[in-house]
Amino acid sequence: MRYLPDGKQMKEADRHTIEDLGVPSLVLMERAALKTVETMEKRGIDTSKALIVCGSGNNGGDGFAAARILTEKGRQADIVFAGKESSMSEECRVQKQIAEKMGLRIFTEFPEEEYTVIIDAVFGVGLSREISGSYKDIIQAMNHAPGRKVAVDIPSGVCAQDGRVLGTAFCAELTVGMACTKLGCELYPGKNYAGETVAVPIGINPEIFSDSKEVCCTYDRDDLFRLLPPRKPDSHKGSYGKVLMITGSYGMAGASCLAARAAYTAGAGLVQIYTPEENRVIVQQLLPEAVLSCYTGYDEKKLDELLDWADVVCIGCGLGTDRQAEKLLVHTMEKVKVPCVADADGINLLSRNRELLNRIAAPLILTPHMMEMSRLTGTAVKEIKENRMEILRKFTENCPAVCVLKDSRTIVAEKGRHPFVNLAGNSGMAKAGSGDVLAGVITGLLAQGMSPFESAALGVYLHACGGDEIRDCLGSYSILARDLIQGIQKCMKKAEEQK
Repeated sequence: MRYLPDGKQMKEADRHTIEDLGVPSLVLMERAALKTVETMEKRGIDTSKALIVCGSGNNGGDGFAAARILTEKGRQADIVFAGKESSMSEECRVQKQIAEKMGLRIFTEFPEEEYTVIIDAVFGVGLSREISGSYKDIIQAMNHAPGRKVAVDIPSGVCAQDGRVLGTAFCAELTVGMACTKLGCELYPGKNYAGETVAVPIGINPEIFSDSKEVCCTYDRDDLFRLLPPRKPDSHKGSYGKVLMITGSYGMAGASCLAARAAYTAGAGLVQIYTPEENRVIVQQLLPEAVLSCYTGYDEKKLDELLDWADVVCIGCGLGTDRQAEKLLVHTMEKVKVPCVADADGINLLSRNRELLNRIAAPLILTPHMMEMSRLTGTAVKEIKENRMEILRKFTENCPAVCVLKDSRTIVAEKGRHPFVNLAGNSGMAKAGSGDVLAGVITGLLAQGMSPFESAALGVYLHACGGDEIRDCLGSYSILARDLIQGIQKCMKKAEEQK
């Protein structure tokens, strides 16, 4: 696991390292510059003729120091000072003076020469205002200039908090993050400007964020083998949980099958599907491993029996939103005593019955996409996209549930936990049925005794990694939801082999 701090959180980590631990700011700056140069070299970027564009703050100081290090290596390193002398930080002023004494060329206008690499050190993580005037002109000149493009810590113009573009932004192919990759570099549209993100150590310990539950975290593939629930040699199907899937409606049998198959793939021991009678033959043919219970009308007694039987419940995949589906949802929310996953139509029905969210006694996981979250909260999709972290924080503070907000960057949130931001996955997963597979994976992990938050975060990550595995086989255009399950199987096998 690694942390994705925003600008304010990173500034506090800087302050702690400098003031509480006594590490001089100039030492951190030197390390930042050195690691930036090393990272470019490791990526094979030609630094023989570099242009470093520096601002007035400590990000600009990093740039001046990087130019000096490149010069010491025998490269040509020219500098554009885009900031103001009157607003320079003390450290930036020191670095600029050293560069001047070494005889480095320092311009105040963008030169007409061509360079092998343009390095952005104009604004750091503290930028919160829109870029305009001469700053806007110089960033646009940087973008239009030939040569490779590298950003120091964060591309100038990208908001470290939420990835917004503040008027204009430097478009990097590589962003070298100091200590941690910043959240704004991984959320869209900021990710489009950050390119590849690499975090480098400079003397700030990321573990400082462990007690700050508002700091986001993410997983890498090497984490998977440690996160998967254990499989014991002396076990049986009951050891891995009994899952009840209240899913499917007329014409939507596929949703039941996808969710149930995904739950089995994630490791659940036994899956029972409760679905309309019309789906019986289809489900039996597509998924003979599942236990099948069918209904022709609302049967409260039978539903109670199934809820008593289950260790975990998943409700909503393809369920529909008619009166019968609503009765199933309401009764389940009122009576369930075991962890419950509500997906798709389950969430749409909950948006009609919001009072149930505060009455449910069992652990609850909600998996809305943006439109479903809009229905659930009464907030416009545009506002959710622009303020997702704050909206999620408020929602989970007022609702005792784990919320999986699905998007190109899916976020898993629960009160008192680090929000999990998923960085895996690809556009090929944007297909009907993908959400059913995700709900099934989360449910399957939950059935094996994982906590709701851990099941949701790992489920999201496994689902996305499975998408990346299958994209490597099929490409981005031709992936179907059922292919994701094959990708997840491959991903889990690789992780198991690491143990």
